[in-house]
Amino acid sequence: MLFIRIFLPLFVVFYVGNFNSVKKRSPEILDKLISSDSIRNFAKTFYPKFKKKEQVVKHLGYTLCYDENYEQAKWVAYRLTAGMCNNNEEERTDDFREDKAIKTGSAIPEDYKKSGYDRGHLCPAGDMAWSEIAMSESFYMSNMSPQTPKFNRGIWKTLESAVRTWAKKEEELFIVTAGVLEKGLPTIGEKNKVAIPKYYYKIILDVYGKEKKGIAFIMPNEGSKQSIFDFAVSIDSVERLTQINFFPALPDAIENNLESQINVDLWSSSHN
Repeated sequence: MLFIRIFLPLFVVFYVGNFNSVKKRSPEILDKLISSDSIRNFAKTFYPKFKKKEQVVKHLGYTLCYDENYEQAKWVAYRLTAGMCNNNEEERTDDFREDKAIKTGSAIPEDYKKSGYDRGHLCPAGDMAWSEIAMSESFYMSNMSPQTPKFNRGIWKTLESAVRTWAKKEEELFIVTAGVLEKGLPTIGEKNKVAIPKYYYKIILDVYGKEKKGIAFIMPNEGSKQSIFDFAVSIDSVERLTQINFFPALPDAIENNLESQINVDLWSSSHN
């Protein structure tokens, strides 16, 4: 019922309203656009739009934009390939620590002590198992957000696993994820006031696969027995919710097409 109450209006507004524009773009037209230089170089330019004053930090496996007001990242972006997923020999390091690359100082492990919340990964440790350094850097506190245990260890973990399955099938995906940061959120921590998001989003984009596609998810920070696809939305709807332009490097025609669509069937077959 929570999904119906919160997300059905979003679905109707953003999906039905954009349905005609999705239908107008044929696969042949998209293929021609995909061959452009901007797409060939997309792996280097796929980051969301950000302002010069914002703190953008690049680590080996992911890049993040840190928001000091909420003591966490407003977005974390990374590329995930089939090779990375298949070469997953590194074990979890669990070396949670401050991210010294954050000039204003990131959250610290003690901020979560006795809070009742998990130090929830934004870029999952499981996606960084292809490198010892990448795995260790996934435990920077700048990559953490307060998640309820039932959410972090339940449906969020299920979604993370699904993304790895899709990456193996599609060969290469681009992911952007974080909590939805807004004024008035409760906080944890004595030294740093770490905001507790009510919702989390994850965006997955496939621009190189046989079927060019994108999908997004908005999930409440709580446990759920529902399918991950019950929380699927268009990328456009996440942009409206967060006020973030996620893929400005894409040619407008491709961006408009992929961000307005929500075709669960293109993804659910890989998940089953």
